[in-house]
Amino acid sequence: MGPPLMSMSDIAHKLQWSPTRDSATSEQTLICPAERLALPDRCLDVVVLHHWLEHLPDAHHVLQEATRVTSDSGILVLFGFNPVGISGLVKQWRKRQGQYPWNGQWRTASQMGDWLRFVDFEVERVDYCCFRGWPGSRCIEHWESLGRRYNCPLGESYMLLAKRRQRHAPAQRIKFGLKAPLTASSLGATRSKSD
Repeated sequence: MGPPLMSMSDIAHKLQWSPTRDSATSEQTLICPAERLALPDRCLDVVVLHHWLEHLPDAHHVLQEATRVTSDSGILVLFGFNPVGISGLVKQWRKRQGQYPWNGQWRTASQMGDWLRFVDFEVERVDYCCFRGWPGSRCIEHWESLGRRYNCPLGESYMLLAKRRQRHAPAQRIKFGLKAPLTASSLGATRSKSD
């Protein structure tokens, strides 16, 4: 899903990441371990993690790296499989657990929100998608429009949009310890009469 998502963006300079040279789709792909991105702090305006955290043993560290490289005014977009959706519930009884995407550890949007709060990010919105009428069926337009209209948390996937939590300086009123009202002489001001 990386190339289609990249082509939909209006951002002029796009960067794609890959863990190995073999899985890179172009020569411009950044190749490095997911838990140690070769990028400076807060350098990217938009970071997209597309169904990636479900399949990593150190997903916490990868999410920390993604938030580290997201700028103060940037956004983090996270796609995940929903364990509460129809496919997630069927996954509990599915025999073929070793195949993609069933072999991953699916987390709810609220669990991911907890992880993001830990790294000082706030969830701005969660959208659920890929609604199915029954297990094994395709996403039917009727179910999809109904599920999206009410943003029902039973979709197979979710998209979570998060921003860095902005810390504001505490507004505190300054109190002066003046016990008597101010007069001109107490401020050191003098007035002279001119004839």
